[in-house]
Amino acid sequence: MSEARIALVTGANKGIGYEIAAGLGALGYRVGVGARDEARRETAVAKLRAAGVDAFGVPLDVTGDRSVTDAADLVERQAGRLDVLVNNAGISGETGPGWVQDPTTLDLDVVREVVETNVIGVIRVTNAMLPLLRRSASPRIVNASSSVGSVTWQADPDIDVGPIMAAYSPTKSFLNAVTVHYARQFAGTNILINAACPGLVATDFTGFQGRPPEQAAATAIRLATLPDGGPTGSFFNDDGVIPW
Repeated sequence: MSEARIALVTGANKGIGYEIAAGLGALGYRVGVGARDEARRETAVAKLRAAGVDAFGVPLDVTGDRSVTDAADLVERQAGRLDVLVNNAGISGETGPGWVQDPTTLDLDVVREVVETNVIGVIRVTNAMLPLLRRSASPRIVNASSSVGSVTWQADPDIDVGPIMAAYSPTKSFLNAVTVHYARQFAGTNILINAACPGLVATDFTGFQGRPPEQAAATAIRLATLPDGGPTGSFFNDDGVIPW
């Protein structure tokens, strides 16, 4: 069994996920690069290795039971345990003009697709990886959320939370609630689980508007490396706790 700390980052072939993997790798973690696309995954692994990161590819589609089971088997063969799981993979779903998802005209298939990836996918991956996480002395789980998942902020007319995204935003509220329930289930154990908001980030997800992904990865990396006794069941951005 490897002595290096082991991390798995989903959706790690680009953007924030890649920078989280790079940041953990720079801290000495051996990093599994979870991604669906083989070419992009292997390109990311090669780039990380060139930067000195001990990285390995993990074929992973969070919407597929078999894919997730196979990924857990691969991590077990590669490392024997898992110290950090970052559930970063996510999608926005189809939007209209102005990046709007109008609740009165939503395509229910779009809603189902976004929930399947952003919520059910996180549950699927987390539960598949739990046996490996339980072998760690200090397991950490980070769920990539968003400030648009804060019901408090969404309901405040004085806070600018961007366009109405009636498929995407509620999936992050859903994910936040799931995170709380995991934290309750893990109470009294050494597993810490939190949600991280990266802010507006310049990736293809946002049309490359916002701050650099390497800056946006900082909160997730901090939560992934919390000391024992650190916070759990909370929602953070760079400035601290975000209201649910």
